[in-house]
Amino acid sequence: MVLLTNLRVTVTVSTVLAAVFFLWYAMSGHDLGSPVVQQAALRWTHVVSGIMWIGLLWYFNFVQIPTMPSIPDELKPAVGKHIAPAALFWFRWGAAFTVLTGILLAWSMDSWAGGYLIGTLTLGATAGFAPGFIFMGIGMWLALIMAFNVWFVIWPNQKIALGIVDAEADAKPKAARTAMLFSRTNTLLSLPMLVAMAGFQTLGEALANLSRASPSPEEGRAGVGIVERKPRPPPRPSPTGGGGFSEAHTRR
Repeated sequence: MVLLTNLRVTVTVSTVLAAVFFLWYAMSGHDLGSPVVQQAALRWTHVVSGIMWIGLLWYFNFVQIPTMPSIPDELKPAVGKHIAPAALFWFRWGAAFTVLTGILLAWSMDSWAGGYLIGTLTLGATAGFAPGFIFMGIGMWLALIMAFNVWFVIWPNQKIALGIVDAEADAKPKAARTAMLFSRTNTLLSLPMLVAMAGFQTLGEALANLSRASPSPEEGRAGVGIVERKPRPPPRPSPTGGGGFSEAHTRR
């Protein structure tokens, strides 16, 4: 069956299905040209690129590197000349597109050009050190460090170790060890980075829910580190005398 025996066909069909689901979901309650839909599309590509990148990082560290010593010497060239270069191609470009789509997503999240991006990269220094900016900023910096390692340390040394570029014979073991150590460094950073990136989508939302109880929209936004595009209408007076807090609280 060509659908499953040809990878290109499989990926094409999967992409088409993903696009149909995305458009179906987006059109159910949004204008396709709205910023929310654009951000959703960027977030989807960001997640897909990140899965490719981190998935291959873990493949190298959980599968290939620990297994290589047990592979017979006559079979090791097959890994070094065919499997590893192909995996490294998707690995490094997955890292590049993860960073690119992440920057574009952060840039699109504020009407003030670069406001959210600058706020996260400065760990909240331009936004009153709001927790949301600090938490997401840590994740962004970890990801940037990891991507730097991929392109400027791991990949150059892997080219030497795998014989993709000419080098002295005694340089190959040293390059292989350097690439391994920095790949292991990225593995160490990957879980904290994912907590900062993915955790804020849930923990940050919990903070946002709490901030809605605040009578001041500015206080609510500062507490979470999210800039809202539209001002909220003033809360209706509460018969209990609690103002916006009681009314917002009962809605939850």
